[in-house]
Amino acid sequence: MLRFCFALVLAASATAASADLNGPLRVIDGDTVAIGQTNIRLHGIDAPENGQRCGGGGAPMWGCGSWVSGEVRARYEGRTASCVELDRDRYDRVVARCRVDGKDLGETLVESGLAFAYERYSEAYVPQERIAARRKAGLHATGVKSPSAFRSDTRRGHAAQRLASAPEGCRIKGNISTNSGARIYHVPGQAWYEATRISMDKGERWFCSEQEARAAGWRRALR
Repeated sequence: MLRFCFALVLAASATAASADLNGPLRVIDGDTVAIGQTNIRLHGIDAPENGQRCGGGGAPMWGCGSWVSGEVRARYEGRTASCVELDRDRYDRVVARCRVDGKDLGETLVESGLAFAYERYSEAYVPQERIAARRKAGLHATGVKSPSAFRSDTRRGHAAQRLASAPEGCRIKGNISTNSGARIYHVPGQAWYEATRISMDKGERWFCSEQEARAAGWRRALR
């Protein structure tokens, strides 16, 4: 009897959670929407970032990211969607497959050339992307860098800017842990070197050698 009651509670909870993923859409960008207070990253697709520009190779540069967001908003803002949660991403957003008027939203966006198949996580929409590319639909009609390549290049650009602020020949990063206050230095090539940012206001600093860092009370990062 207890097991039966527990099963009913679980079923009711699942139904409630599912109900939270049905309702009018609010479009955040080309691959992210919201229903109520729940942000939803559409499964298996990747759209240009809002600030991304496309073109090059002789073609004029244009704001493809904002264009895609505008197109998706014009087509789907306020329309009722039914979404099934599949996962959570590292930002704790729901990753879901959504349907509008019975049609898979991710599939439609890829077929229309408004998004790409996100093969790193799913190959579900690869056939639709190939069709869109052959038709030169949407983004495929002009020079466009994949959103993941754009993000990677942006990160490298930011890292280069941070390195440019380092004293000449002093590229060892002395970081202070926010949680423990531990003083840890990172050398180029270590796992967390690129992601580590130096804030001089917090007492963090650049070092010219490991010997200098150790003498100042910093220890080497484990990896």
